[in-house]
Amino acid sequence: MFRYANELFLTLFNALGNYVNIKFSHNRKFCQYISFGDTLKVKKENIRNFSIIAHIDHGKSTLSDRLIQLSGIISDRDMKEQILDSMDIERERGITIKSQTVSLPYTAKDGTQYLLNLIDTPGHVDFSYEVSRALASCEGALILVDASQGVEAQTLANLYLAMEHDLKIIPIINKIDLPSAQVDWAKDQVEEDLGLDPDDALAVSAKTGAGVEDIFETVVTGIPAPVSTGNDSFFKALIFDSHYDAFRGTIVHFRVFEGSIKKGDKILFMSNDTQYKIEEVGLFQIERKSQKELIAGQVGYFIAGIKNLRDVKIGDTVTMADKKCEKAMDGFREPTPVVFSSMYPVAADDYEELTYALEKLQLNDASFIYEKDSSAALGFGYRCGFLGLLHLEVIQERLEREYNVSLILTSPSVMYEITYMDGTVKIIDNPVQYPDPAEIKQVREPFINASIIVPDKYMGNVMQVCHEFRGVSKNYQYLTQSRMEMKFELPLAEVVYEFYDRLKSVTQGYGSFDYEIAGYQETNLAKLDFLINGDRVDALSQLIHRDKAEARARTACKKLREEIPRQQFKIPIQGAIGGKIISRETISAFRKDVTAKCYGGDISRKRKLLEKQKKGKKRMKMVGSVEIPQSAFLSVLKTD
Repeated sequence: MFRYANELFLTLFNALGNYVNIKFSHNRKFCQYISFGDTLKVKKENIRNFSIIAHIDHGKSTLSDRLIQLSGIISDRDMKEQILDSMDIERERGITIKSQTVSLPYTAKDGTQYLLNLIDTPGHVDFSYEVSRALASCEGALILVDASQGVEAQTLANLYLAMEHDLKIIPIINKIDLPSAQVDWAKDQVEEDLGLDPDDALAVSAKTGAGVEDIFETVVTGIPAPVSTGNDSFFKALIFDSHYDAFRGTIVHFRVFEGSIKKGDKILFMSNDTQYKIEEVGLFQIERKSQKELIAGQVGYFIAGIKNLRDVKIGDTVTMADKKCEKAMDGFREPTPVVFSSMYPVAADDYEELTYALEKLQLNDASFIYEKDSSAALGFGYRCGFLGLLHLEVIQERLEREYNVSLILTSPSVMYEITYMDGTVKIIDNPVQYPDPAEIKQVREPFINASIIVPDKYMGNVMQVCHEFRGVSKNYQYLTQSRMEMKFELPLAEVVYEFYDRLKSVTQGYGSFDYEIAGYQETNLAKLDFLINGDRVDALSQLIHRDKAEARARTACKKLREEIPRQQFKIPIQGAIGGKIISRETISAFRKDVTAKCYGGDISRKRKLLEKQKKGKKRMKMVGSVEIPQSAFLSVLKTD
């Protein structure tokens, strides 16, 4: 009897769950409407789309954690730090690499039910394009300012991005729990540096949760609802991110601007005219929650059996074959790699494993590109393009961790524009492609416009470092009485190396750095080659400004001497530009005392033995080969 009553109760409960979408949060102040069934009913005027933007390490991910926790879509038991960051490397480094979105239901003070779509963005300059696409999907943005550090370079850069998209901007003063927090000083910077009303700034601590609840009401009242024509005769949506699922294919993150989308619809990507049939649409609430339909203004995902992530391009416009919009949304462009390096497996037998790893990794990172490459010293590998040096480090670490592939990387390079004597112009990114200097008429290299914000007492140190890296001072201005913004024009090739570390060192960590590509300028370039035992090692070659070539060659030769093991013969290590040797180090040979068995007697016997040893070493040097360890290649990358 009781068993049948239990079964009847469960049947009624499950049936009720398909129609009633109410759930009480663990926090009773936030009674939410959460999707248990296949749809979450919400009106367009009750949707709010916003993003969190800030400088690196200002608390974006921590604030997202608190908002998610207070919304009640996850229990305290399942909650963890950086819950939106899915990769281990993001958690360990404390950075966000991929944009993440989550839909937060919220009940306002007047009882109105809202759906808040939050997009957490990366803070590093390498991923600024991803930030701009995320902002294009929003009507508002929360801009975080650290109460102890104030406004920094990337804060300003992200503010300008938000202004370009005409977003409503709400300033948030974060980390008020720190002993060094200066809330009033931070509010002054919000007014002076950002040009925002300091009275609108909310003072919160994302770590402790103090003041975070007020953000919900501020978002509801301060950020406008999505605007659309209400015309269902066409469909328009923007892709701002994607990731790959081994079972479902590509999961596309998108924002609907016009019309509605549901299972069975036939979509069209406007950048490449490829068509797919929708298998599932839904919202992100930590996990994917499928919905019957997504309407204009909503942010969510769709699955269409897309196996090739290259068909899905960030910033692309999605429409429908039978409800095609007239033109694509503005601002779409391919992410352009700016740093290039070749990857080779440590063991030649691992080439197939590296190929498999790169194919799988690209499915989750469409901005990463690669093509086949080969080296006389290292064998077969791949030439890879990255958005910046941090992007390179992340890719390398993911390959080694997730796919257990040991790698050798060549020196990072940028794209150079070569004009030949016959007027032909070519773009190269690999030192191996550098032509004979007699064929070159002009070489141009990419430059950046750098913005550096520092306390004014470090002004001299910053100017000295920038001039060492061939920087040209453009202008500077005081943001406050003690903080200033300095603008420089710098070669991108110089920034690729240790510029950022040097900047942080001379400013004791208080300097912040942001840049944008400024175009190409003429330069005096040289190809620096390294010869090990007389053989040119193409994987060590570098393209470098001629004035810095000798210093770089001397440092690299010293490091190679320390890393390459000794042999039975002397090993010369030489740095050369063309046929001219500009630096040299020698690894001394192991020496066997062949005269030890001679106990006195005629000196001619000893001379005969030494002469015989000399001839043997000469013959060994001719046929001997020098094995260059992985650490030697890495040491060249880390020249001081």
